Amino acid sequence: MLMNVNGDHMVKKGKIVRVAGPVVQAKGIDASMYDVVRVGEEQLIGEVIKIVGNVSVIQVYEDTAGLKPGDPVVGTGMPLAVELGPGILKNIYDGIQRPLEVIAEESGTYIKRGAVAAPLDRKKKWTFKPLVKKGDKIRRGAIIGTVQETDLIEHRVLSPYDGTVKSIKEGSFTVEDEIGEIEHMGQKKALRLSHRWPVRRARPFVEKQPPNVLLTTGMRVIDTFFPIAKGGTTAIPGPFGSGKTVTQQSLAKWSDADVVVYVGCGERGNEMTEVLHEFPKLTDPRSGKPLLERTVLIANTSNMPVAAREASIYTGITLAEYYRDMGYSVALMADSTSRWAEALREIGGRLEEMPGEEGYPAYLARKLAEFYERSGRVETLSGKEGSVTIIGAVSPPGGDLSEPVSQNTLRVVKVFLALDASLAQRRHFPAINWLTSYSLYKDGLMEWFAKNVSEEFVQRRDEAMKLLQREAELQEIVQLVGPDALPDKEQLILIVTRMLREDFLQQNAFHEVDMYCTLEKADAMLANILEFYRQGLATLERGVEIKSIANANVVEEIGRMKYLEHVKDVKAIKERIAKELGNLSA
Repeated sequence: MLMNVNGDHMVKKGKIVRVAGPVVQAKGIDASMYDVVRVGEEQLIGEVIKIVGNVSVIQVYEDTAGLKPGDPVVGTGMPLAVELGPGILKNIYDGIQRPLEVIAEESGTYIKRGAVAAPLDRKKKWTFKPLVKKGDKIRRGAIIGTVQETDLIEHRVLSPYDGTVKSIKEGSFTVEDEIGEIEHMGQKKALRLSHRWPVRRARPFVEKQPPNVLLTTGMRVIDTFFPIAKGGTTAIPGPFGSGKTVTQQSLAKWSDADVVVYVGCGERGNEMTEVLHEFPKLTDPRSGKPLLERTVLIANTSNMPVAAREASIYTGITLAEYYRDMGYSVALMADSTSRWAEALREIGGRLEEMPGEEGYPAYLARKLAEFYERSGRVETLSGKEGSVTIIGAVSPPGGDLSEPVSQNTLRVVKVFLALDASLAQRRHFPAINWLTSYSLYKDGLMEWFAKNVSEEFVQRRDEAMKLLQREAELQEIVQLVGPDALPDKEQLILIVTRMLREDFLQQNAFHEVDMYCTLEKADAMLANILEFYRQGLATLERGVEIKSIANANVVEEIGRMKYLEHVKDVKAIKERIAKELGNLSA
């Protein structure tokens, strides 16, 4: 029996009979569906995706240039799996969990084909502190001990078996060292700091919890109008240049998730390079430590092999589920699922499958649903609560949301953040269109908002949204006859909605104060704008001209309130609104 550099068992050797791009057909390997194989003299990594008789159809995760019929193919007898253990965080992987920094050191600037490196450092020793003792009966997924993986995250080592603990050690170990032994179904099994898990199989849990806890993002437009629940699903579609990547980076930095998994799936190389350069420099706002201390990056750019792009999404979600099972809240950023779907389309074409709409495979909807269904806030096997929140960017060609990837994504996600190119062109960021976006978590989060923000928050939000919708109706009239032709009350609505748009919805991601906004501050800002509306209506009733209201000094104060650091200073504006508008006379 052969063994490869990763320690995978090689089971049987066959040979290539046909090559079509990243799809290779081989005979004689006696493989099962989704088994990993090694292709050609360079042992390129591939995965069996179809079996016809004694012919195995393989998608190869690397460039297949130079492969020819007769070249060897060796099966490993194992499915595509990731290695789970301490050392994942702060790492930059490719789509099949090869550490890019390690490979770059070994092969130089240009990564050679067939390059292999262990996903986790084999030499580094971790200080393990056991939480179980000899004789304890434990379940699969139980926490058997801890390792301090980074300054921010304590790695909780999970048992891959049910059974009785026969021995457990304390001390410094590598990920391959034996830290104990467990009796499982009459057999003794070694316990280690790491284990492997097939990426296409969701990790088990006890029970899903309702989505009634908010994932705070620090972005007013999202937290207020289109809230995301922990364990929820979100799609961010938008055309080129509308700010998808910046929005996801802001969510990665500011959301109150414990761990961030960022999957750059088929994005342009320069964008991914920017992410890889910027992330190590970002500071975690809660601890002051580098954000990378709680982040793992998966990079698979558009010029990398297309098959590995398809796998990168599964690699990312499996790593996210692993940290969820430790009891952490995880945010997975997938940028973008459109490029992933394009990889499915290309592979489907090579397999000569019957194409569906716009050439995408007929199973596109199922694949998207399977991916997003792996989100959720759950009770883990260890009895803790963990969550995986999936935020997927969608890049529809020309911003056309009627195309298949956008439509099939909208069927399964609960939050839709529609990025608008016209808003981006007007320098309105985040360019989330408040009239076409929606969140289906609003009702489930009402109690959370009442308990954690204020009793009036939901009422204020709904009132503000009605005003914004009314503004959209009035804009049609304004374009025909101008704003001065409107009645004073309608002109007041335009003044107030401009405040909502420019002073509340717009947010400066590069301003040291405005880059993050607490819900308490957002509530106070909303209260001020709505107080201005109420006092404005009362002032109009007294016969005061609309121009006097529009030129009040407090209007400028409202415009500056987002740059105020302390919430008490924002709340103080409310009294000045009532006083100034109350003193206006006809």
